Amino acid sequence: MDNRMLLKKLAFPISLILAACGGGGGAGGSSVPAGTGGGGNPNAIASIVLALNGTLVAGRPANFTLSVTAKNSSGAVLTGAYVTPISLSDSDTSGATFVSPNSVPNSSTQVTVSYNGSPAFKGATITASAPGVAAQLNIPVASACSRVGGIQGYIPCDLQSAYSLPTSSGVGQTIALVLWFDDPNAESDLAVYRSTFGLPPCTTANGCFRKVNESGQQGNYPMADASSAQEESLDLDMASAVCPNCHLILVEGNTPTFTDVGVSENTAVSLGATEISNSYGNTEFAGENTCCDAYYNHPGVAITVSSGDGGFVSGTQYPAASPFVTAVGGSSLVMSNNNRGWDETVWPGSGSGCSAFEPKPTWQTDGGCPKRMVSDVSAVADPATGVAVYDTYFNTGWRVFGGTSASSPILAGVYALAGNAASVNYGSFPYLHPGSLNDVVTGSNGVCSPAYFCTAQVGYDGPTGLGTPNGVTGLLRALGFSSGVRHHASLPGPGARSRRVCSKPRPGEYACDAIIVDQ
Repeated sequence: MDNRMLLKKLAFPISLILAACGGGGGAGGSSVPAGTGGGGNPNAIASIVLALNGTLVAGRPANFTLSVTAKNSSGAVLTGAYVTPISLSDSDTSGATFVSPNSVPNSSTQVTVSYNGSPAFKGATITASAPGVAAQLNIPVASACSRVGGIQGYIPCDLQSAYSLPTSSGVGQTIALVLWFDDPNAESDLAVYRSTFGLPPCTTANGCFRKVNESGQQGNYPMADASSAQEESLDLDMASAVCPNCHLILVEGNTPTFTDVGVSENTAVSLGATEISNSYGNTEFAGENTCCDAYYNHPGVAITVSSGDGGFVSGTQYPAASPFVTAVGGSSLVMSNNNRGWDETVWPGSGSGCSAFEPKPTWQTDGGCPKRMVSDVSAVADPATGVAVYDTYFNTGWRVFGGTSASSPILAGVYALAGNAASVNYGSFPYLHPGSLNDVVTGSNGVCSPAYFCTAQVGYDGPTGLGTPNGVTGLLRALGFSSGVRHHASLPGPGARSRRVCSKPRPGEYACDAIIVDQ
C-alpha cells in the first residue's frame, strides 16, 4: 500500500484594472504582453502597455487619460468597448475618456481593453490612446462568442473555437472524472453551467450523469469538502464544454491517497468509462511503478493526467509520468489576428520533466530523456487566461479557474470526440499525428538542460508536449495498433487519513489544495 500525499492546485484569478509592468496585469502575477489577447476575461482582446513619461507627479501619473474608440470594418463607430473592469469611469461607450486614479506605482501601466461580446465586433478595430501613446487592436473573428451576463473566463464557445472541436460528436462516450471527497452540489451546479451555455441536460434522471463513491455506489459518499467541490466542478464543466454529448461519471474517492484514487480509477473502468481524467499528482517517488502503475493500466480507455502546476522546478509529477496515461501540460491561450484566431504559449506553471523511474514508451523518441518524458499534449491552463466554472458549495457561483486541472478534462473530452478510445494504446496516438496538433513554440516554465525539458520549441517539448488540440485528428488511431483488452489491477486496502493546507503563492492566486496524508 502507498499512501503518499497527492497535490491538486486550483487558481482563482483576481482581475486587475491597472498593473505595473513586470508585476502582473492579470491574475497570479502573470503579465500579459502588449498587443496580445487579454487575461481572465475572455471578452478582453488586448492589453496595451502605456508609457507615461513626463506626466508623473511624486512618482505617480497626473491627469492621465485613456481614450478608447471602436469601429467596425465599414468604419461605423461601435458601442461596448471599454476598459475592464469598469472602474476608471462609469462608462460602457466607445469613444469615452477614462481618467486614471492617482494610484499607479510607476510610469508604465498595463490596460486591458475589452468589448461586450457582440457579433458586431467581428473584424472590428479598437484604438486606445493616452498622452504620447496609441495602439490599434484588431478583433479576430474567433472572439465573437455570445456572452451571458458578467461571466468571466473562457466559455464553451471559446474552447470549441480555439481547438476546432466537432461538438456534435461524442455520442456513446462516457468521461469519468476521478477525485476525492464529496461535492454535494455537483449535479445542480453542472445543470446551471450547461443550461447557461445551451448545452443539453446531463442529469441522473436522464441517465447522462452519475455520481458514485469509490466502490461504485450512488450514495454513501465520502465527507464533503469545499476545495474538492471546486475541483470537481472544474472537471465536470470542462468535460461538458468540450464534449456536450458525452455521459459523465464523477467518482469520489474516500481520501487523497493513491490507494483510494486507484480504487476509484478501476471503478470508473468497471462502470464503462471510455475516458478518465485525473486532475491531481505528486512529485515522483521510488516504487511508484510497482505500487501504483497498475491502477492506470487500462488499454482501451483513454486516461489523461495533469502534469502539475509548479513549473519545471517542482519536479516530474506522478501519475503524469506513468507510461499508461496521456500527460497533459498547460498553455496560455489568447485571441489573435492569425488564421487560427488564437495563439498559445507555455504557461509557466505547466509541469514537465524526465522521469527517474518510469521506462520510456516506444512512441517517445526525444533524445535527452532516457526514461518517460512529461508532457505529451497540452491545453489552456494559465489562470490569467482561465475558464469559467460554476460552483456553489461554500462558493459564490461563477469563478475563473486555471491550472492543468483544467487541461486534463479538456483533453479527455477531445479523446471522447475522436470516438476511438477502444483502440487507444495508452498515450501513443498524438505521436502518430504530430502535425495535426497546434504546436506551441514559445515560452518556458523554468531553467533546465536540455532546453526542451522546460522551453518550447518546434516539435516536441516538455511543457506542452506535441501541442494542443486542432480538431480530433491528433488523437486518432492509426493502422497497426491493436485495440488491446481492458483488464483490472488488484486493489490494496483503504488509505490513510488526511488534512488540507492552503496558501497564497502569488498575488491574486490561491493554491488551496495541498493534501497532507497522516500516515
